[in-house]
Amino acid sequence: MATITLGGNPIHTNGELPRVGSAAPAFTLTGSDLKDVSLADFAGQKLVLNIFPSIDTSVCAASVRRFNQEAAALQNTKVLNVSRDLPFAHKRFCAAEGIDQVLSLAEYKNHNFGNAYGVAIADSAFAGLLARAVLVLNEQGQVLHSELVPEIGQEPDYAAALRALK
Repeated sequence: MATITLGGNPIHTNGELPRVGSAAPAFTLTGSDLKDVSLADFAGQKLVLNIFPSIDTSVCAASVRRFNQEAAALQNTKVLNVSRDLPFAHKRFCAAEGIDQVLSLAEYKNHNFGNAYGVAIADSAFAGLLARAVLVLNEQGQVLHSELVPEIGQEPDYAAALRALK
């Protein structure tokens, strides 16, 4: 269990993020087209997992915009935005914002991702949502960078995530 804050108040996740050097847990999430998407679908590619509570909050939206902007220049790399929002919310947001360089995925059919990655929020008003985190994986699915953002209202360290890709 990890401790982060929401508005300065301590809250907890259900576990710990995968550590640098470990293999990323397998997952199956749902794309905006309602099709299943798994970690295995990205074999041989680097991944940035941009994990957040809800696309409909300002900080989460900012991270999607920023990674969309950065993703255009990344070689052999996909950015996956992951939340428990419905796929329709992801699709609406990306269409309205002109976001087309990242893939948005929803954990709404099951909660295996949040549990496996230790990012399911266990208590507080955000219980049931995912904590803000960024993981970078190499082509073999090994964790190169792992950041659990300490305050829900804070943006992740984009520069550190992007450095891990080099």
